[in-house]
Amino acid sequence: MIQLKSKNEIAEMKKSGQLLALAHRKIQKMIRPGITTWEIEEFVNDFLEKHGAIPEEKGFQGYKYATCASVNDEICHGFPNKKALKNGDIVTIDMVVNLNGALSDSAWSYPVGTVSEEAEHLLQVTKEALYRGIAQSVVGNRLGDIGHAIQEYAEAEGLSVVREFVGHGIGPTMHEDPAVAHYGNPGRGLRLREGMTLTIEPMLNIGDWHSKVDDNGWTARTIDGSLSAQYEHTLAITKDGPEILTEWDSAEEE
Repeated sequence: MIQLKSKNEIAEMKKSGQLLALAHRKIQKMIRPGITTWEIEEFVNDFLEKHGAIPEEKGFQGYKYATCASVNDEICHGFPNKKALKNGDIVTIDMVVNLNGALSDSAWSYPVGTVSEEAEHLLQVTKEALYRGIAQSVVGNRLGDIGHAIQEYAEAEGLSVVREFVGHGIGPTMHEDPAVAHYGNPGRGLRLREGMTLTIEPMLNIGDWHSKVDDNGWTARTIDGSLSAQYEHTLAITKDGPEILTEWDSAEEE
């Protein structure tokens, strides 16, 4: 069942989203060769505790961490660890923030040091694909319009769209209806309504779109070892267009 949110509920989700965006801005400054994703995990735990927020991923279906940290061919749900990141790596940090019961969800892919032209192209196209999907998130459009905009652009740029993992409704629980695929046909699927809150989070691969899951039961990686990237925002559908609740530009620095 889809839960439409009031303006007050959306405002509270935006407070959560702005805290999450600020965490990402700080993580961006931390990313460098030699840092570990475990250091980022510890930062996020401490940062959220300092601001009275809860890392909602921790404990979800047995997941043990505040963040997902996915490196290179890992598509999503990578475990943070103490292995140093290397120059040329790309790493995606994904987290869900619970601030006074209001949830927000955002993932961002970061280059580590100097990356290849191929990796840079992947990052740029994946981020642009996210915003093209968001642009279709208006009252009266359908979910297929979002997926089609992402798929059409990504494939024209020579990249593939992961099918097994999708965006979702959010708040007051982490994963709600509707499922938001990043591929599809325009004019098809559920019609978007004012008050819907959802995530759009395209995962694009340089190679094949298929994935495989590690023995840990969580971490998905590309089936051919190619690089993968992901960018994700939480947004609200409003009568004036999509409102990005996790946008970096409006997050106030401390």
